Amino acid sequence: MKLGVNIDHIAVLREARKINDPNPLDALSICKLAGADQITIHLREDRRHMHDDDAKNIISLSQLPINLECAIEPSMIDIACSLQPHRVTLVPEKRQEVTTEGGLAVTGDITRLQKAISRLHENGIEVSLFIDPDKKAIEASKELEVKWIEFHTGTYANIYAMAYSNLANSNHSIKELELPRKTLEQKLKDELDKISALSEYAYKLGLKVAAGHGLNYQNVQAIVDIKYIEELNIGQSIIARSVFTGLEKAILDMKSLIKR
Repeated sequence: MKLGVNIDHIAVLREARKINDPNPLDALSICKLAGADQITIHLREDRRHMHDDDAKNIISLSQLPINLECAIEPSMIDIACSLQPHRVTLVPEKRQEVTTEGGLAVTGDITRLQKAISRLHENGIEVSLFIDPDKKAIEASKELEVKWIEFHTGTYANIYAMAYSNLANSNHSIKELELPRKTLEQKLKDELDKISALSEYAYKLGLKVAAGHGLNYQNVQAIVDIKYIEELNIGQSIIARSVFTGLEKAILDMKSLIKR
């Protein structure tokens, strides 16, 4: 199992005070030393955390492969092509969201998506699509001739939180929070079974499968046990733990959990 460490939240902390510290660039050598397999960053259209200079410097100086997440807007694809990361993961964006709320729409009118993928491929950049665990989305991704898909694991993470930590957030309705523990555990099993079956389906279609969103030190093990998923991209929980343990220890702790 490979680990991509998303360092966006280092930039989030910096932007809270609009100063130069902490610098996401300082994380690169620590991530490599701790055994991370790649660095993941999200350059959003609103530049709420990572800036253009951050992305440029990280991609040019990192000794690890860079997975650049971005929207399919032509201006963002232009930037991605100029920066030449190892991989671009295309994600949906909404201005009002706190973080990415779901997978990319890869069915229906996909003309803009096709153009974005084509441009990236022409520039020698590997492409991944951030999608919900859905059979039609997988089939559409295959038709779009991308190499990777990344499952949005937010639903799984939310059910896990409801079942085991009573952690309510805006995605949890009052009705859901009042469900009996056994009902939530069954929902969790159903979601894991779905992710497992669809991972195998994608693998047999020739797609490489990654997963991410909401994964942490408590809920990651069940995802690790799905053998057709070969990469996890995890950010918030690692950066949060690093406040108390240091970044190297936080990454090492996660690496120990995802060993197979």
